[in-house]
Amino acid sequence: MKQKDDSEALMTRAALGDASAFRELLGRHYDRVFRVVYSVVRNQSDAEDITQEIWASLPGKLKHWRGEAKVTSWLHRIAVNAAKDALRKSATRARTTAGYAEVEALSRGEAADMTSRLSWLQTALGTLSEDLRATAALTLGEEMNFAEAAEVLGVAEGTIAWRMSEIRRRLKTIASKDNGLGEEAIA
Repeated sequence: MKQKDDSEALMTRAALGDASAFRELLGRHYDRVFRVVYSVVRNQSDAEDITQEIWASLPGKLKHWRGEAKVTSWLHRIAVNAAKDALRKSATRARTTAGYAEVEALSRGEAADMTSRLSWLQTALGTLSEDLRATAALTLGEEMNFAEAAEVLGVAEGTIAWRMSEIRRRLKTIASKDNGLGEEAIA
């Protein structure tokens, strides 16, 4: 019973800013707090970190202790809450990391898919006549409008429109022969 009274007196003194009373509380209850935290998180390194954080933040929490609960009960509640908070944060980090990993995997998959489509398109364009390849290079590659491409190639704008129509038709034919591998590259 004397230790309970001593701990309560130490808490009261520590709450008033008595550093030696706080050190005495730390010495008496550090291991107990650690055991409680460890029993929740089940990882020694994490339990050590959390316990240190609890004791580092405890001086600010002492003003909330009103002596209604035993010192050990109050410390246990703080320890359990801190451990649960740490587990929630860890789970959130794990979900976030998994989400980033999934996005990264999708990105790599999309990049590989895009590379595959571009490779198919380059091969398919290579089968076209020089005039059609030049038209495709200017309108698709350089993003020129029909009027600009017509001026560069020295042909009528209508010729560029016809060539683009012919390019699409031929690429669709090639894609259908390749079992639709290039359908997305044409779209």
